[in-house]
Amino acid sequence: MSTEDKVQEHDNTADMPAENQSENQTEAPEKESLDQDGSLDQMAEVAQRISDLEEALKTEKDQKLRLYADFENHRKRTAKEKVELFGSANQELMSALLPVVDDFKRALQNTEDEAAREGINLIFSKFENTLKQKGLKPMESTVGKDFDVDTMEAITRIPAPSDDLKGKVVDEIEQGFHLGNKILRYARVVVGE
Repeated sequence: MSTEDKVQEHDNTADMPAENQSENQTEAPEKESLDQDGSLDQMAEVAQRISDLEEALKTEKDQKLRLYADFENHRKRTAKEKVELFGSANQELMSALLPVVDDFKRALQNTEDEAAREGINLIFSKFENTLKQKGLKPMESTVGKDFDVDTMEAITRIPAPSDDLKGKVVDEIEQGFHLGNKILRYARVVVGE
């Protein structure tokens, strides 16, 4: 802008009435103030919207995590129930077969015919091996051991044949069995007193 232009602009402003000059000067700061207020309001709205969206995202993530945790718990519980179901079904069958095991043992003890004893022993061995494969384990013999209420059931008490058998197992009526880690049948014993 040349000097002449500047002088002419100054003259134009000087020719204006005083009212118009003051309006012109106050109009510019008001516009700036309105523009700043408008942009501040918009920024505040945007910040609030971002805050709301972040909160909604946090809520959704929390719900997804809870849903996933519920699903995992359900899956684990279902798997555990399935294992327990198979175990309990197996347990009922094994409990029903224990009297057959006892009968085989009695038959072996009371059979005098050697050929019959050999046949019974062969069948019993196959039967016993099948039960072992399914998790059935016989307890060790309890004769001569201290009476243990956790693994034995006392059928009766008799006077001990010797002093060293007092409080100990004198005779085992029925052998005890484990199914996995669980006692399926307690050993039924006679205890000396």
